[in-house]
Amino acid sequence: MYCIGIDIGGTSVKIGVVDKDGKIIKRGRVVTDVAGGQFKIIDDIGKLVQTLADPADRDFVGIGIGCPGAINSATGTVDRAYNLNWENVPLAELLARYVNKPIKVSNDANVAALGESMFGVGRMYSDTIFITLGTGVGGGIVIGNKLYEGNESKGAELGHMVVAIDGEQCTCGRKGCLEAYCSATALIRETRKAMIRDKGSMMWEFSPKLEEVDGRTAFECSKQGDRAACEVVDTFVKYLGEGMLNFANIFRPQAIILGGGVCAQGDYLIYKLKDYCKDRNYGFHGTPRFDILTAQLGNDAGIVGAAALILSDLNNK
Repeated sequence: MYCIGIDIGGTSVKIGVVDKDGKIIKRGRVVTDVAGGQFKIIDDIGKLVQTLADPADRDFVGIGIGCPGAINSATGTVDRAYNLNWENVPLAELLARYVNKPIKVSNDANVAALGESMFGVGRMYSDTIFITLGTGVGGGIVIGNKLYEGNESKGAELGHMVVAIDGEQCTCGRKGCLEAYCSATALIRETRKAMIRDKGSMMWEFSPKLEEVDGRTAFECSKQGDRAACEVVDTFVKYLGEGMLNFANIFRPQAIILGGGVCAQGDYLIYKLKDYCKDRNYGFHGTPRFDILTAQLGNDAGIVGAAALILSDLNNK
């Protein structure tokens, strides 16, 4: 038994044939031809799917798709995806013209959450929260081994929980969102501010020009004890830790899984977050504790997670 997992991105679409154990056994890629419009992109996807899998094969059970933007998973429609210039695109319906198999569509962060829960670091748990720390902050929620998406599949926008009233401006239009403090974008912003304040900081040696600052600058210099870098990292941990504690209080997950580029810091970040939560007594005195883990699937999370949309339905029948 196998299915197709499709990970739609702004520059490319990654497609994989995935078996029932979440292993990618064949893969392909097409360029996301945004200028060509929705029909060109979907045509490219459909043709590659036909190449990778035999639509008549009884063992081919369906197609799962992870797509950025606002998705209505009940209808398989992309209501809005800014980086694709898509609005009200009936993705599942259009792709069904190429392959007569069940097709499910969900937001890309949601499918990554489901993939990690079923086949990644979260596979030993039934209730997990997934947070992606990249250009923005995304997330996904799995409860009872099932993806939770909310009304019209528009829930689980974890990055847009406000952690500072009237705080930093967020890309969503509100102020003080978790994304405005814990994205790689926010980390770079705060690192640059700290460097401007402290001309003697070691961070100037790591990134001699402000435009060279990245998500590693503050972390790598804080490991060497640089005061300004430590302040940046501690502030980052404070906001992320508070966000995690809020999610834990609301959902009582067994584990919170962190993904995205910032998580390349591994145990250095994880131990700081564990200490932060422990110091505030959450989950260690009278409430269920939660594990803090880093994602395992890496760049394959989108493909495996998309396939998991189909596989989870089969497993829950």
